Amino acid sequence: MQSAKVLIVIPARYASTRLPGKPLERIAGKEMILRVALIAQSVVSKRKDSTYVVATDDSRISDFCQSNSIPVVMASEQCNSGTERAYNVAKNLPTRPELVINLQGDNPLCPPWFIEELIDSWKNDPRSQVVTPYVQLSWEELDALRKAKEVTPFSGTSVMVDKDEHALCFSKCILPAIRKEEKVRTNQSLSPVKRHIGLYAYTYPALEEYFSLSRSPYEDFEGLEQMRFLHNNIKVKMVQVDYRGFAPMSGVDSPEDIERVETIIKKIGELPL
Repeated sequence: MQSAKVLIVIPARYASTRLPGKPLERIAGKEMILRVALIAQSVVSKRKDSTYVVATDDSRISDFCQSNSIPVVMASEQCNSGTERAYNVAKNLPTRPELVINLQGDNPLCPPWFIEELIDSWKNDPRSQVVTPYVQLSWEELDALRKAKEVTPFSGTSVMVDKDEHALCFSKCILPAIRKEEKVRTNQSLSPVKRHIGLYAYTYPALEEYFSLSRSPYEDFEGLEQMRFLHNNIKVKMVQVDYRGFAPMSGVDSPEDIERVETIIKKIGELPL
């Protein structure tokens, strides 16, 4: 694999409690890992300083990637998260990348422009060590999030930001609380709630440092690893993005999620790659 300034790593595990072998599950005729790889490919095709690779610990995924001309490396079986797999790949390259993007292998509807906007944000401010996107919810989207949390309370992460678009706090609770909400709804078209999207770009030094940082108690309570950066006074740059008419969808973790993705594709169409 060639070295580049920007490296997109696609972590892909075969083992999954709810959906074993999910990277190879077919979604509207294409394997999920192929869909995600095509998203990465669409980004690197426009940027000569970038490349991508699938990081897996299973030969079945590796064999599939090789047979479909998808760059792939075997990551250590000791990796416990996608972040660890991304670091495991980056640190073993002959020339380490300046920016590492963690594009989860179960995110087949990630708009490629989200990745491009993270790269552009970092290039515009190279002091940024961690960059990640968010969307500002409409009132209808906020209502839908509240309803979803009645069934799955730990789905969906919100973020509050400062005046420079750095994260103040992440939570599985909906932030901020809104006093006199009926009045606020009348006065502004969008809600004040910002939903975090789990796509990360790290400078190599920040990614390397992450594993030596002290854990945040909020990281454990909330199940949000990005709280470790805030706990250790490392700024997380937030980038506002827009789905541009495409439906938001988080990671695929179950057969029902596959059905939801297929419904979205049938209704809205494929991502423009």
